[in-house]
Amino acid sequence: MSHLTDEARAAFRDAQPKITTGEDSLESIVAANPARRTILKNGLLGLSMLPMLGALTACGDDDASASPTPTPTPPTPTPTPAASYAINFASVAINSNDTVTVPAGYTIDVLLKAGDSVETGTAYAPGSFPNSATQTNLWAGGNHDGMEFFELSGVDPNAGGLLAINHELPDYNILFSSGTYTAATATADQKAIALSAVGVSVVEIAKGTDGKFAVKAGSRFNKRYTGNTDYRAGGPAAGLLSSTIRGTLNNCASGRTPWGTYLTCEETTNNYIDTTQPNNNYGWVVEIDPYQELAAPTKRTAMGRFSHENVAYLNDGNNRVAFYMGDDSTPGCIYKFVPDRAYSTSNRASNIDMLDYGTLYVARFNADGTGEWRALVQGQNGLVANASDPGNVSQSTTPPTPTTVSFNTTADVLINTQSAARVAGGTLMDRPEWITVAPNRQAIFVTLTNNSGRRVTDNPNPRTTNLHGHILKFRENGDSPLATRFTWEVFLLAGNPNLAEANLKGNISGDYFSSPDGLRIDPQGRLWVETDHNLTGNAGTLNGAAVNMTQAFGNNSMYHVDQTSKASKRFLVGPAGCEITGIAYTPDLKSFFINIQHPTGNWPVSGQQPRSSTIVVRRTDGQPVGN
Repeated sequence: MSHLTDEARAAFRDAQPKITTGEDSLESIVAANPARRTILKNGLLGLSMLPMLGALTACGDDDASASPTPTPTPPTPTPTPAASYAINFASVAINSNDTVTVPAGYTIDVLLKAGDSVETGTAYAPGSFPNSATQTNLWAGGNHDGMEFFELSGVDPNAGGLLAINHELPDYNILFSSGTYTAATATADQKAIALSAVGVSVVEIAKGTDGKFAVKAGSRFNKRYTGNTDYRAGGPAAGLLSSTIRGTLNNCASGRTPWGTYLTCEETTNNYIDTTQPNNNYGWVVEIDPYQELAAPTKRTAMGRFSHENVAYLNDGNNRVAFYMGDDSTPGCIYKFVPDRAYSTSNRASNIDMLDYGTLYVARFNADGTGEWRALVQGQNGLVANASDPGNVSQSTTPPTPTTVSFNTTADVLINTQSAARVAGGTLMDRPEWITVAPNRQAIFVTLTNNSGRRVTDNPNPRTTNLHGHILKFRENGDSPLATRFTWEVFLLAGNPNLAEANLKGNISGDYFSSPDGLRIDPQGRLWVETDHNLTGNAGTLNGAAVNMTQAFGNNSMYHVDQTSKASKRFLVGPAGCEITGIAYTPDLKSFFINIQHPTGNWPVSGQQPRSSTIVVRRTDGQPVGN
């Protein structure tokens, strides 16, 4: 969650997708050995040609006396060096430059900026005010956040595919001449323009002969889902929502399903851009099919209503799956949703309502390193009429006065999930944001970005005034998505070892950072961490003086953290004012897609207003990212 989001919502509080099966999926196999994709293609082609070649050999020659022409001996091909996924890049230094800094041997390309055309229309041009919603609804939205890469049938996925990108907030500076927006005084047209810049962009991208990716203009897959789009609701609480819901917004981080749909997460439980809309319509996971084959975009109420950050899934060999989610609140809980049945790998359409039927759980972290998933089911774990909600007990040494809340139906639980989680005994965590699952299914990581207001500690949240956050690691019993128990550990404490305050130093080995947010383990098992510290916020005391986050940590940045040694290496530093977020990649891991959110300087186009943008990071020698 951007600190801008926190401020904005404070007042209101022919394509066929690939069906993945975890580490045995084509993506994982190819990522482990990219040469296999060539072998698969060429091998199949060779086999199909064998009968034809045999027939040609059997044909008679009109000149029986002619000597056969000897077949030339082909030259011995130069073997292609095996791709290396070792982490060999030289760390980037802390800086506060107004540019994207990457290691030597790397380059970046700007792929999609706020205001660029997604659907066919007129893109943003500097000074082109006033805008109309008819125009801006076709643009890429603002504050790019979570995203996912989807393969297209018949397209080499290392050279093209679909990219689905979340837009958390508008880039108001390109929408309005004033650069600002006030919901209380906005006209209907101004609301429509602001709402056009949130939601999701789906774009087809393709690599050109110059090796750079670009949006494929006019693709039938290019589509905007905005705060002005209509959505439907599914699941047990759908009857308490509007029959047609106007808009999705605060689309923070994201996720995907094994059947190839996109999950965009609403990090708000109201519509603070248009306050006339019912609160219950927001705070959901929204399922979108980037191929436009299955259901219309649907808010899946069975997964609970809270300030969703992202979704990550764990599946097993029987196609059972669990979806893990964090509530980016201060504090918030960690959840998982387990559908009632296995998903189909052969009939994609049969998975259309998978996320409408299942059980939602909240995590309870015990002091001894064990944990349990408590079912958020009406009638269980205290979820009854006149239940007692203890409130946010971590934020004050004086416990708040409990409130009475009634859970008479399943819908009551799902509409008021945050309260239900507290009643059921879920552990209040320090702003749980991104969650990622290891390819071997043996580890799940979650970033706990920060909680400066924590006053009561526990083992999984060990610091009061937690300005810099930490990362937690847990493992399901039996590595099963159906497990109801797990084990856990604090993986690392973020901070700067040079700070005077003991609770702000952290224990990072190598390049230190604050406020871990974006998080992903790639198919090679490499852990990537992105940061979102408020650049002007208090960081502690350095060299006898109070310092802000920029002085203590530089601009927000991206790191590789070794899962075993926990050694951290700074891979990328963003431009002035930005958050680094969003991680996606091609299967060969040679192109990484990263989002630069809300820059404030002179980036990405010199002389123009700063704009949130998606960039592509790659090595100049064609090796995978990380070398």
